[in-house]
Amino acid sequence: MAEPGRLLEYIFSFYFISHIPITLAVDMQALLPRSMFPGALQGLLDWYSARFKDPMLLDPPPWFSVFILCEAVLQMPFFPFAAYAFYKGSCSWIRIPAIVYSTHVATTVVSILGHILFNDFSKSTYPGPNTLSERFTLTAIYIPYLIIPLLILLTMLFSKRYNSDGKQKRK
Repeated sequence: MAEPGRLLEYIFSFYFISHIPITLAVDMQALLPRSMFPGALQGLLDWYSARFKDPMLLDPPPWFSVFILCEAVLQMPFFPFAAYAFYKGSCSWIRIPAIVYSTHVATTVVSILGHILFNDFSKSTYPGPNTLSERFTLTAIYIPYLIIPLLILLTMLFSKRYNSDGKQKRK
């Protein structure tokens, strides 16, 4: 059985590996013309948006488009390196980039969650969550993208695997 720290690293690796196709196939449709994507991927986004009442990917507010741009330009190139580092385990070189990534993503997801919970979607082009149950359901879709980065941040800050400074204690 894997030790808890190693299990977290495998979870982090899976998170980054799974994030690559989600970013390329779904999230990028909010940024690029949808005609660039195969009909099946457009259908997937349409199904998701209707099923979970998430209008942000079909009709993104400007601030959300900026978040997707950051995901494409800053985060996406990081995903394969992070997936490798966490799969391999104890790669100290990933510490600072992972701290930057996790704080950036946690901040953006908090903004998205605030929008989901408090925005008036009655004037949205596409149906958004109106009931508390619909808002909580959509929140549940986004919350792993807050929890995992926070776990990454805590691991990078407090785990001896990533936070050893290499200095000997002085007597």
